[in-house]
Amino acid sequence: MSSNSEQIRARVPHAVTRPDRIPAARYYDPEFYELEKQYLWPRVWQMACRLDEIQRPGDYVLYENLDQSIIVMRVDDTTIKAFHNHCRHRGVQLVTRSGHSSGGFICPFHGWRWNRGGENTFVFTPEGYAPDNLCADELNLVPVRCEVWAHCAFINLDMDAPPLRASLGHFAERMELWNPEELRVEWWKAARIPCNWKLAMEAFQEGYHVAMTHPQLLPPGVTNRAGDAFYGRIPEEYVTRQLWTTMGPAMKMDFNAREFAEMNIHFMKELNRGMAGMTHMQEIEVAETLVDMDLPSNPMEAGAVWNRAVNDAVMKHYEKMGANPPDLNALDAMGLASGVNFAFPHFFLLPTYGSASSYRIRPLGPEECLFELWSLTRYPAGEERPRPDEPKPVPSSDPSWPPIPAQDYANLPRQQKGLHAGFEFMRLAAEFEGLISNYQRLIDGYLAELPKEALLAAVQHVSGPIDVPVRDLGF
Repeated sequence: MSSNSEQIRARVPHAVTRPDRIPAARYYDPEFYELEKQYLWPRVWQMACRLDEIQRPGDYVLYENLDQSIIVMRVDDTTIKAFHNHCRHRGVQLVTRSGHSSGGFICPFHGWRWNRGGENTFVFTPEGYAPDNLCADELNLVPVRCEVWAHCAFINLDMDAPPLRASLGHFAERMELWNPEELRVEWWKAARIPCNWKLAMEAFQEGYHVAMTHPQLLPPGVTNRAGDAFYGRIPEEYVTRQLWTTMGPAMKMDFNAREFAEMNIHFMKELNRGMAGMTHMQEIEVAETLVDMDLPSNPMEAGAVWNRAVNDAVMKHYEKMGANPPDLNALDAMGLASGVNFAFPHFFLLPTYGSASSYRIRPLGPEECLFELWSLTRYPAGEERPRPDEPKPVPSSDPSWPPIPAQDYANLPRQQKGLHAGFEFMRLAAEFEGLISNYQRLIDGYLAELPKEALLAAVQHVSGPIDVPVRDLGF
Protein backbone atom coordinates (compact mmCIF):
# COMPACT_ATOMS: atom_id res chain seq x y z
CA MET A 1 0.00 0.00 0.00
CA SER A 2 1.39 3.43 -0.95
CA SER A 3 1.94 6.18 1.62
CA ASN A 4 -0.85 8.20 -0.04
CA SER A 5 -3.27 5.30 0.34
CA GLU A 6 -2.29 4.90 3.98
CA GLN A 7 -2.89 8.62 4.54
CA ILE A 8 -6.37 8.32 3.04
CA ARG A 9 -7.31 5.36 5.22
CA ALA A 10 -6.01 7.10 8.32
CA ARG A 11 -7.77 10.43 7.75
CA VAL A 12 -10.94 9.81 5.72
CA PRO A 13 -14.04 8.22 7.26
CA HIS A 14 -15.92 5.89 4.90
CA ALA A 15 -12.95 5.91 2.52
CA VAL A 16 -13.20 3.91 -0.70
CA THR A 17 -10.98 0.90 -0.03
CA ARG A 18 -12.24 -1.27 -2.89
CA PRO A 19 -12.69 0.68 -6.17
CA ASP A 20 -15.92 -1.03 -7.19
CA ARG A 21 -17.63 -0.50 -3.82
CA ILE A 22 -18.63 2.97 -2.56
CA PRO A 23 -19.66 3.21 1.14
CA ALA A 24 -23.22 4.51 1.49
CA ALA A 25 -22.45 6.78 4.46
CA ARG A 26 -20.49 9.12 2.17
CA TYR A 27 -23.86 10.34 0.88
CA TYR A 28 -25.41 11.37 4.20
CA ASP A 29 -22.86 11.42 7.03
CA PRO A 30 -22.61 15.01 8.42
CA GLU A 31 -18.94 14.46 9.30
CA PHE A 32 -18.08 13.51 5.73
CA TYR A 33 -20.04 16.53 4.46
CA GLU A 34 -18.05 18.83 6.78
CA LEU A 35 -14.78 17.35 5.53
CA GLU A 36 -15.82 18.12 1.94
CA LYS A 37 -16.68 21.65 3.05
CA GLN A 38 -13.27 22.10 4.66
CA TYR A 39 -10.89 20.20 2.40
CA LEU A 40 -12.52 19.71 -1.03
CA TRP A 41 -14.45 22.78 -2.12
CA PRO A 42 -11.87 25.42 -1.07
CA ARG A 43 -9.19 23.68 -3.18
CA VAL A 44 -10.90 22.94 -6.50
CA TRP A 45 -11.82 24.94 -9.60
CA GLN A 46 -15.55 25.72 -9.54
CA MET A 47 -17.54 27.00 -12.51
CA ALA A 48 -18.76 30.29 -11.01
CA CYS A 49 -20.58 31.84 -13.97
CA ARG A 50 -20.90 32.02 -17.71
CA LEU A 51 -19.55 35.18 -19.31
CA ASP A 52 -23.06 35.75 -20.69
CA GLU A 53 -23.85 36.90 -17.13
CA ILE A 54 -21.11 39.55 -17.05
CA GLN A 55 -21.12 41.02 -20.55
CA ARG A 56 -20.54 44.72 -19.69
CA PRO A 57 -17.87 46.30 -17.48
CA GLY A 58 -19.51 46.64 -14.08
CA ASP A 59 -21.58 43.45 -14.38
CA TYR A 60 -20.98 41.09 -11.48
CA VAL A 61 -22.19 37.69 -10.31
CA LEU A 62 -22.63 36.53 -6.75
CA TYR A 63 -21.46 32.91 -6.61
CA GLU A 64 -22.17 31.05 -3.38
CA ASN A 65 -21.30 27.52 -2.33
CA LEU A 66 -21.68 26.29 1.24
CA ASP A 67 -20.36 29.10 3.49
CA GLN A 68 -18.34 30.82 0.77
CA SER A 69 -19.64 33.95 -0.98
CA ILE A 70 -17.70 35.21 -4.01
CA ILE A 71 -18.14 38.24 -6.30
CA VAL A 72 -17.09 37.70 -9.93
CA MET A 73 -16.73 41.11 -11.59
CA ARG A 74 -16.10 42.19 -15.17
CA VAL A 75 -13.68 45.04 -14.53
CA ASP A 76 -13.31 46.07 -18.17
CA ASP A 77 -13.66 44.53 -21.63
CA THR A 78 -10.71 42.19 -21.09
CA THR A 79 -10.43 41.77 -17.30
CA ILE A 80 -12.46 39.60 -14.94
CA LYS A 81 -11.66 39.43 -11.24
CA ALA A 82 -13.13 37.65 -8.23
CA PHE A 83 -13.24 38.71 -4.57
CA HIS A 84 -14.53 37.46 -1.26
CA ASN A 85 -17.89 39.12 -0.64
CA HIS A 86 -17.26 41.08 2.55
CA CYS A 87 -16.48 44.60 3.68
CA ARG A 88 -12.94 44.93 5.07
CA HIS A 89 -14.33 46.91 8.02
CA ARG A 90 -16.68 44.58 9.91
CA GLY A 91 -17.48 41.84 7.43
CA VAL A 92 -20.85 42.91 6.04
CA GLN A 93 -21.61 41.33 2.66
CA LEU A 94 -21.24 43.92 -0.09
CA VAL A 95 -23.81 42.31 -2.41
CA THR A 96 -26.73 39.94 -1.89
CA ARG A 97 -27.46 39.14 -5.53
CA SER A 98 -25.91 39.42 -8.99
CA GLY A 99 -26.16 42.82 -10.65
CA HIS A 100 -24.34 45.80 -12.15
CA SER A 101 -22.32 48.61 -10.61
CA SER A 102 -20.43 51.04 -12.82
CA GLY A 103 -18.62 52.58 -9.86
CA GLY A 104 -17.79 49.54 -7.76
CA PHE A 105 -19.07 48.61 -4.31
CA ILE A 106 -20.34 50.56 -1.29
CA CYS A 107 -20.81 48.91 2.09
CA PRO A 108 -24.41 49.49 3.23
CA PHE A 109 -23.32 49.68 6.89
CA HIS A 110 -20.72 52.49 7.11
CA GLY A 111 -20.19 53.53 3.50
CA TRP A 112 -16.70 52.21 2.82
CA ARG A 113 -16.08 51.96 -0.93
CA TRP A 114 -14.14 49.94 -3.51
CA ASN A 115 -13.71 50.33 -7.26
CA ARG A 116 -14.45 47.57 -9.77
CA GLY A 117 -10.91 46.27 -9.43
CA GLY A 118 -11.38 45.74 -5.68
CA GLU A 119 -9.23 48.68 -4.55
CA ASN A 120 -10.41 50.60 -1.50
CA THR A 121 -11.31 54.20 -2.44
CA PHE A 122 -13.01 55.58 0.67
CA VAL A 123 -13.07 55.08 4.44
CA PHE A 124 -15.49 57.17 6.46
CA THR A 125 -13.69 59.16 9.21
CA PRO A 126 -10.25 57.53 8.83
CA GLU A 127 -8.79 59.75 11.56
CA GLY A 128 -10.62 57.64 14.12
CA TYR A 129 -8.42 54.61 13.43
CA ALA A 130 -4.89 53.79 14.45
CA PRO A 131 -2.63 54.19 11.38
CA ASP A 132 -1.58 50.54 11.46
CA ASN A 133 -5.26 49.50 11.48
CA LEU A 134 -5.85 51.08 8.07
CA CYS A 135 -2.96 49.65 6.05
CA ALA A 136 -3.85 50.29 2.41
CA ASP A 137 -3.00 46.80 1.16
CA GLU A 138 -5.23 45.25 3.84
CA LEU A 139 -8.26 47.36 2.89
CA ASN A 140 -8.55 46.11 -0.69
CA LEU A 141 -11.06 43.33 -1.29
CA VAL A 142 -9.55 39.89 -0.76
CA PRO A 143 -8.88 38.35 -4.20
CA VAL A 144 -9.95 34.89 -5.30
CA ARG A 145 -8.27 32.98 -8.12
CA CYS A 146 -10.33 33.47 -11.29
CA GLU A 147 -9.57 32.09 -14.75
CA VAL A 148 -11.63 31.80 -17.92
CA TRP A 149 -12.23 28.78 -20.15
CA ALA A 150 -14.91 28.21 -22.82
CA HIS A 151 -16.82 31.42 -22.03
CA CYS A 152 -17.02 30.46 -18.34
CA ALA A 153 -15.34 32.03 -15.30
CA PHE A 154 -13.97 29.51 -12.81
CA ILE A 155 -12.87 30.36 -9.26
CA ASN A 156 -10.56 28.64 -6.79
CA LEU A 157 -10.17 29.70 -3.15
CA ASP A 158 -6.65 28.25 -3.14
CA MET A 159 -4.38 31.01 -4.47
CA ASP A 160 -1.62 28.43 -5.04
CA ALA A 161 -3.78 25.93 -6.94
CA PRO A 162 -2.54 24.60 -10.30
CA PRO A 163 -3.81 26.56 -13.34
CA LEU A 164 -7.37 25.94 -14.50
CA ARG A 165 -6.48 24.64 -17.96
CA ALA A 166 -4.04 22.12 -16.52
CA SER A 167 -6.66 20.96 -14.02
CA LEU A 168 -9.30 20.40 -16.72
CA GLY A 169 -7.06 17.84 -18.40
CA HIS A 170 -8.71 15.50 -20.91
CA PHE A 171 -12.04 17.30 -20.50
CA ALA A 172 -10.64 20.50 -21.99
CA GLU A 173 -8.73 18.64 -24.71
CA ARG A 174 -11.95 17.02 -25.91
CA MET A 175 -14.27 19.97 -25.49
CA GLU A 176 -12.02 22.53 -27.19
CA LEU A 177 -12.57 20.63 -30.45
CA TRP A 178 -16.19 21.82 -30.22
CA ASN A 179 -15.29 25.54 -30.09
CA PRO A 180 -17.32 25.92 -26.87
CA GLU A 181 -16.27 29.54 -26.37
CA GLU A 182 -18.79 30.42 -29.09
CA LEU A 183 -21.80 28.90 -27.29
CA ARG A 184 -24.30 31.30 -25.72
CA VAL A 185 -27.12 30.82 -23.21
CA GLU A 186 -30.59 30.14 -24.63
CA TRP A 187 -32.12 29.34 -21.23
CA TRP A 188 -31.06 28.51 -17.68
CA LYS A 189 -33.05 26.49 -15.11
CA ALA A 190 -32.44 25.21 -11.58
CA ALA A 191 -33.82 22.44 -9.38
CA ARG A 192 -33.58 21.67 -5.68
CA ILE A 193 -33.17 17.91 -5.32
CA PRO A 194 -33.49 16.06 -1.98
CA CYS A 195 -30.31 14.06 -2.44
CA ASN A 196 -26.60 14.37 -1.78
CA TRP A 197 -24.77 16.34 -4.46
CA LYS A 198 -22.68 13.30 -5.38
CA LEU A 199 -25.76 11.21 -6.15
CA ALA A 200 -26.92 13.91 -8.56
CA MET A 201 -23.49 13.86 -10.21
CA GLU A 202 -23.45 10.11 -10.58
CA ALA A 203 -26.82 9.97 -12.33
CA PHE A 204 -25.04 11.51 -15.33
CA GLN A 205 -21.73 9.66 -15.11
CA GLU A 206 -22.83 6.47 -16.87
CA GLY A 207 -25.07 5.51 -19.78
CA TYR A 208 -26.05 2.20 -18.20
CA HIS A 209 -29.31 3.71 -16.92
CA VAL A 210 -30.64 4.94 -20.27
CA ALA A 211 -32.70 1.91 -21.30
CA MET A 212 -34.66 1.79 -18.03
CA THR A 213 -34.79 5.47 -17.09
CA HIS A 214 -35.15 6.98 -20.58
CA PRO A 215 -36.95 4.33 -22.67
CA GLN A 216 -38.09 6.92 -25.20
CA LEU A 217 -34.46 7.22 -26.34
CA LEU A 218 -34.23 3.61 -27.51
CA PRO A 219 -35.90 1.78 -30.39
CA PRO A 220 -37.60 -1.53 -29.46
CA GLY A 221 -35.23 -4.42 -28.92
CA VAL A 222 -32.05 -2.42 -28.32
CA THR A 223 -30.10 -3.49 -25.23
CA ASN A 224 -28.95 -1.36 -22.31
CA ARG A 225 -25.55 -0.79 -23.87
CA ALA A 226 -27.19 1.33 -26.53
CA GLY A 227 -27.23 4.11 -23.98
CA ASP A 228 -23.49 4.39 -24.40
CA ALA A 229 -23.97 5.67 -27.94
CA PHE A 230 -25.26 8.96 -26.60
CA TYR A 231 -24.00 9.06 -23.04
CA GLY A 232 -20.29 8.77 -23.66
CA ARG A 233 -18.49 5.75 -25.03
CA ILE A 234 -19.42 4.90 -28.61
CA PRO A 235 -18.66 1.19 -29.20
CA GLU A 236 -17.86 -0.10 -32.67
CA GLU A 237 -21.35 -1.51 -33.07
CA TYR A 238 -22.74 2.03 -33.07
CA VAL A 239 -21.68 3.75 -36.27
CA THR A 240 -23.28 7.15 -35.65
CA ARG A 241 -24.40 9.37 -32.81
CA GLN A 242 -28.00 8.28 -33.43
CA LEU A 243 -29.24 5.20 -31.60
CA TRP A 244 -31.57 4.46 -34.48
CA THR A 245 -28.72 3.17 -36.62
CA THR A 246 -28.08 0.32 -34.15
CA MET A 247 -28.56 -3.14 -35.63
CA GLY A 248 -31.09 -4.60 -33.20
CA PRO A 249 -33.85 -7.21 -33.35
CA ALA A 250 -36.36 -4.50 -34.26
CA MET A 251 -34.50 -3.39 -37.43
CA LYS A 252 -36.64 -4.21 -40.45
CA MET A 253 -35.06 -6.29 -43.17
CA ASP A 254 -37.13 -4.54 -45.85
CA PHE A 255 -35.18 -1.31 -45.59
CA ASN A 256 -37.00 1.95 -46.35
CA ALA A 257 -34.74 5.01 -46.65
CA ARG A 258 -37.41 7.55 -45.75
CA GLU A 259 -38.52 5.60 -42.67
CA PHE A 260 -34.88 5.33 -41.65
CA ALA A 261 -34.39 9.09 -41.93
CA GLU A 262 -37.63 9.77 -40.07
CA MET A 263 -36.53 7.47 -37.22
CA ASN A 264 -33.30 9.42 -36.87
CA ILE A 265 -35.21 12.71 -36.85
CA HIS A 266 -37.62 11.29 -34.27
CA PHE A 267 -34.67 10.51 -32.00
CA MET A 268 -33.33 14.04 -32.45
CA LYS A 269 -36.73 15.40 -31.42
CA GLU A 270 -36.79 13.18 -28.32
CA LEU A 271 -33.47 14.68 -27.23
CA ASN A 272 -34.80 18.15 -27.98
CA ARG A 273 -38.05 17.85 -26.00
CA GLY A 274 -37.74 20.60 -23.42
CA MET A 275 -33.93 20.42 -23.55
CA ALA A 276 -33.15 22.50 -26.69
CA GLY A 277 -29.34 22.42 -26.58
CA MET A 278 -29.18 18.62 -26.32
CA THR A 279 -30.16 18.68 -30.00
CA HIS A 280 -31.32 22.09 -31.12
CA MET A 281 -34.46 22.67 -33.18
CA GLN A 282 -32.49 24.53 -35.84
CA GLU A 283 -30.40 21.37 -36.29
CA ILE A 284 -33.53 19.23 -36.53
CA GLU A 285 -34.93 21.55 -39.18
CA VAL A 286 -31.71 21.12 -41.16
CA ALA A 287 -31.98 17.32 -40.89
CA GLU A 288 -35.61 17.42 -42.06
CA THR A 289 -34.49 18.87 -45.40
CA LEU A 290 -32.62 15.59 -46.03
CA VAL A 291 -35.50 13.20 -45.37
CA ASP A 292 -35.82 12.20 -49.04
CA MET A 293 -32.12 11.67 -49.73
CA ASP A 294 -30.95 8.39 -51.26
CA LEU A 295 -29.42 5.96 -48.78
CA PRO A 296 -27.73 2.55 -49.15
CA SER A 297 -30.02 -0.40 -48.47
CA ASN A 298 -27.66 -1.72 -45.79
CA PRO A 299 -28.74 -0.04 -42.51
CA MET A 300 -25.18 0.24 -41.21
CA GLU A 301 -23.99 1.92 -44.38
CA ALA A 302 -27.12 4.07 -44.45
CA GLY A 303 -26.37 5.29 -40.93
CA ALA A 304 -22.89 6.42 -41.88
CA VAL A 305 -24.10 8.18 -45.05
CA TRP A 306 -26.98 9.86 -43.20
CA ASN A 307 -24.77 11.02 -40.38
CA ARG A 308 -22.17 12.56 -42.72
CA ALA A 309 -24.91 14.34 -44.66
CA VAL A 310 -26.52 15.78 -41.52
CA ASN A 311 -23.11 16.83 -40.20
CA ASP A 312 -22.27 18.63 -43.44
CA ALA A 313 -25.65 20.35 -43.59
CA VAL A 314 -25.51 21.47 -39.95
CA MET A 315 -21.98 22.84 -40.38
CA LYS A 316 -23.03 24.80 -43.47
CA HIS A 317 -26.05 26.14 -41.58
CA TYR A 318 -23.88 27.58 -38.82
CA GLU A 319 -21.22 28.83 -41.23
CA LYS A 320 -23.87 30.83 -43.10
CA MET A 321 -24.69 32.49 -39.76
CA GLY A 322 -21.05 33.53 -39.42
CA ALA A 323 -20.48 31.01 -36.63
CA ASN A 324 -17.51 28.66 -36.30
CA PRO A 325 -18.99 25.18 -35.78
CA PRO A 326 -16.83 22.16 -35.02
CA ASP A 327 -15.85 19.77 -37.80
CA LEU A 328 -18.49 17.18 -36.92
CA ASN A 329 -17.28 14.52 -39.35
CA ALA A 330 -13.75 14.80 -37.99
CA LEU A 331 -15.15 14.42 -34.48
CA ASP A 332 -17.12 11.37 -35.64
CA ALA A 333 -13.94 9.83 -37.02
CA MET A 334 -12.23 10.37 -33.66
CA GLY A 335 -15.16 8.87 -31.71
CA LEU A 336 -15.95 12.25 -30.15
CA ALA A 337 -19.27 12.88 -31.87
CA SER A 338 -21.36 13.48 -28.77
CA GLY A 339 -21.87 12.47 -25.21
CA VAL A 340 -21.59 13.58 -21.64
CA ASN A 341 -18.30 15.10 -20.50
CA PHE A 342 -17.43 15.76 -16.85
CA ALA A 343 -15.10 18.32 -15.26
CA PHE A 344 -14.23 17.62 -11.64
CA PRO A 345 -15.81 18.39 -9.26
CA HIS A 346 -19.25 19.61 -10.44
CA PHE A 347 -19.54 20.64 -14.11
CA PHE A 348 -20.78 18.88 -17.28
CA LEU A 349 -20.92 19.71 -20.98
CA LEU A 350 -23.09 17.63 -23.34
CA PRO A 351 -22.39 18.77 -26.91
CA THR A 352 -24.42 17.48 -29.84
CA TYR A 353 -24.00 18.91 -33.36
CA GLY A 354 -23.41 22.65 -32.89
CA SER A 355 -25.22 23.11 -29.56
CA ALA A 356 -24.92 21.73 -26.04
CA SER A 357 -26.53 21.24 -22.68
CA SER A 358 -24.56 22.00 -19.53
CA TYR A 359 -25.00 21.05 -15.87
CA ARG A 360 -23.64 22.39 -12.57
CA ILE A 361 -24.29 20.83 -9.16
CA ARG A 362 -23.72 22.37 -5.70
CA PRO A 363 -24.40 20.98 -2.22
CA LEU A 364 -27.12 22.59 -0.08
CA GLY A 365 -26.72 20.15 2.80
CA PRO A 366 -25.74 16.51 3.38
CA GLU A 367 -28.93 15.37 1.64
CA GLU A 368 -29.92 18.23 -0.66
CA CYS A 369 -28.36 19.86 -3.71
CA LEU A 370 -28.87 22.54 -6.35
CA PHE A 371 -28.89 21.26 -9.93
CA GLU A 372 -28.62 23.84 -12.74
CA LEU A 373 -29.15 23.26 -16.47
CA TRP A 374 -28.26 25.44 -19.43
CA SER A 375 -29.30 25.18 -23.05
CA LEU A 376 -26.43 26.54 -25.17
CA THR A 377 -26.32 27.19 -28.89
CA ARG A 378 -24.70 29.36 -31.57
CA TYR A 379 -26.17 32.60 -32.85
CA PRO A 380 -25.50 34.75 -35.91
CA ALA A 381 -22.19 36.59 -35.73
CA GLY A 382 -22.57 39.96 -34.04
CA GLU A 383 -26.00 39.25 -32.57
CA GLU A 384 -26.21 40.59 -29.03
CA ARG A 385 -27.79 38.27 -26.51
CA PRO A 386 -29.54 39.52 -23.35
CA ARG A 387 -27.97 38.87 -19.99
CA PRO A 388 -29.60 35.64 -18.71
CA ASP A 389 -31.58 35.92 -15.50
CA GLU A 390 -30.54 33.66 -12.66
CA PRO A 391 -33.37 31.13 -12.26
CA LYS A 392 -35.37 30.64 -9.11
CA PRO A 393 -34.90 26.99 -8.12
CA VAL A 394 -38.01 24.83 -8.27
CA PRO A 395 -38.53 21.36 -6.77
CA SER A 396 -37.20 18.46 -8.80
CA SER A 397 -40.73 17.04 -8.76
CA ASP A 398 -42.19 20.10 -10.50
CA PRO A 399 -44.17 19.06 -13.63
CA SER A 400 -42.47 21.77 -15.71
CA TRP A 401 -39.25 19.76 -16.02
CA PRO A 402 -38.52 18.27 -19.46
CA PRO A 403 -38.80 14.47 -19.77
CA ILE A 404 -35.09 13.62 -19.64
CA PRO A 405 -34.15 15.48 -16.41
CA ALA A 406 -37.55 14.68 -14.88
CA GLN A 407 -36.85 10.97 -15.33
CA ASP A 408 -33.41 11.30 -13.72
CA TYR A 409 -34.71 13.48 -10.90
CA ALA A 410 -37.42 10.95 -10.06
CA ASN A 411 -34.81 8.31 -9.18
CA LEU A 412 -32.66 10.45 -6.91
CA PRO A 413 -34.86 11.01 -3.82
CA ARG A 414 -35.70 7.31 -3.80
CA GLN A 415 -32.02 6.45 -4.00
CA GLN A 416 -31.15 8.86 -1.18
CA LYS A 417 -33.75 7.24 1.08
CA GLY A 418 -32.69 3.76 0.05
CA LEU A 419 -29.11 4.39 1.17
CA HIS A 420 -30.36 4.64 4.76
CA ALA A 421 -32.25 1.33 4.68
CA GLY A 422 -29.47 -0.91 5.94
CA PHE A 423 -27.53 -0.33 2.70
CA GLU A 424 -23.75 -0.77 3.12
CA PHE A 425 -22.12 0.12 -0.19
CA MET A 426 -22.79 0.61 -3.88
CA ARG A 427 -21.63 -2.14 -6.23
CA LEU A 428 -20.15 -0.70 -9.42
CA ALA A 429 -19.47 -2.29 -12.80
CA ALA A 430 -15.76 -1.60 -13.07
CA GLU A 431 -15.91 -1.53 -16.88
CA PHE A 432 -18.47 1.23 -17.43
CA GLU A 433 -19.30 2.76 -14.02
CA GLY A 434 -15.66 3.51 -13.36
CA LEU A 435 -16.01 7.30 -13.38
CA ILE A 436 -18.09 7.09 -10.19
CA SER A 437 -15.26 5.24 -8.49
CA ASN A 438 -12.56 7.47 -9.95
CA TYR A 439 -14.04 10.77 -8.82
CA GLN A 440 -15.05 9.39 -5.40
CA ARG A 441 -11.48 8.22 -4.77
CA LEU A 442 -10.23 11.62 -5.95
CA ILE A 443 -12.46 13.23 -3.32
CA ASP A 444 -10.72 11.02 -0.75
CA GLY A 445 -7.39 12.38 -1.97
CA TYR A 446 -8.53 15.93 -1.27
CA LEU A 447 -9.96 15.06 2.14
CA ALA A 448 -6.66 13.44 3.08
CA GLU A 449 -4.75 16.55 1.89
CA LEU A 450 -2.52 14.62 -0.48
CA PRO A 451 0.23 16.59 -2.27
CA LYS A 452 -0.99 18.91 -5.02
CA GLU A 453 1.03 17.20 -7.71
CA ALA A 454 -0.65 13.87 -6.92
CA LEU A 455 -4.10 15.48 -6.96
CA LEU A 456 -3.43 17.33 -10.23
CA ALA A 457 -2.38 14.13 -12.00
CA ALA A 458 -5.54 12.42 -10.76
CA VAL A 459 -7.84 15.32 -11.71
CA GLN A 460 -6.44 15.29 -15.24
CA HIS A 461 -7.46 11.64 -15.62
CA VAL A 462 -10.84 11.90 -13.92
CA SER A 463 -12.13 14.89 -15.91
CA GLY A 464 -13.27 13.79 -19.36
CA PRO A 465 -15.82 11.41 -20.91
CA ILE A 466 -18.14 9.23 -18.88
CA ASP A 467 -18.59 5.45 -19.19
CA VAL A 468 -14.90 4.82 -18.51
CA PRO A 469 -13.40 1.94 -16.51
CA VAL A 470 -11.94 2.15 -13.03
CA ARG A 471 -8.49 3.74 -13.30
CA ASP A 472 -5.36 3.76 -11.18
CA LEU A 473 -5.14 7.28 -9.73
CA GLY A 474 -1.80 6.68 -8.06
CA PHE A 475 -3.29 6.47 -4.56
